[in-house]
Amino acid sequence: MAQENMQEENESEKTSAPVPRRSIWSGSITIGLVNVPVKLYSMIYDKGISFRFLHKTDGQPLKYVKMCSKEDTIVPWNEVVRGYEVSKNEYILFEKNELDAVKPESDRRIRISKFVDYFSVDPIYFDRTYALLPDKSKEAYALLLTALERKNKAAAGRITLRTKEYPALLHTYKGALVLTTLRYAYDVVDPTDFEELHKLKEPDKAELGLAIKIVTDLSGEFDITEFEDTYMKKVQQLVKQKMKGETITVERPPEVEAKGLMVALRETLKQLEKPQ
Repeated sequence: MAQENMQEENESEKTSAPVPRRSIWSGSITIGLVNVPVKLYSMIYDKGISFRFLHKTDGQPLKYVKMCSKEDTIVPWNEVVRGYEVSKNEYILFEKNELDAVKPESDRRIRISKFVDYFSVDPIYFDRTYALLPDKSKEAYALLLTALERKNKAAAGRITLRTKEYPALLHTYKGALVLTTLRYAYDVVDPTDFEELHKLKEPDKAELGLAIKIVTDLSGEFDITEFEDTYMKKVQQLVKQKMKGETITVERPPEVEAKGLMVALRETLKQLEKPQ
């Protein structure tokens, strides 16, 4: 157990996530008559603190069970089917083979429809990124990778993962092909539809000048390694203290005094003038 904890701590100090062992999808990239066999691997990990729900009286984990809302009984997996609600409490039932029969081509084939400028895609549509690795044909993989790098282009297509078909952007990253699933246009709210934004007033010139000065003074290059999950680290420290039997003292952070906008802007600029 101590060795496992040591390994987890060492991994938490890395600047990249561990390499996955198993692919989650396999198929091919198709461009006309050209096929590039590939395997898809997870590339994004939502690493953080994971809590289990426990029974407070005995500290044991609670189980997740499927209960029938009508009979109030536990339903075994062999009696579970998928259903689509057509009206309140009225469902159309589907067997697995029925849904498998209508899966699109993108379930096993990423057909490229066009090549685009990667930066022409608004990041608001980016969903999740996966690593694409060669499967059987390294030559075809290397050819597509090099061509995209030379032309500085990305490829647009579709892929089906589990029960959903996604628009997808195939591009290069650190010498590899990666695939980013995209959200549909109808999945993203247009912020201009919020009435609150229609009531914005023109900023005060003096306040705007100070705000622009703050933006200028704080400008720099973005470095993702400067960021870390401070909440996770604090909880991990609490875990260590509790394992040692130490008493936990809860300290509330002091409340920040509310200041007027102009006062807050001026004091912020003063702070920025101090040596870091």
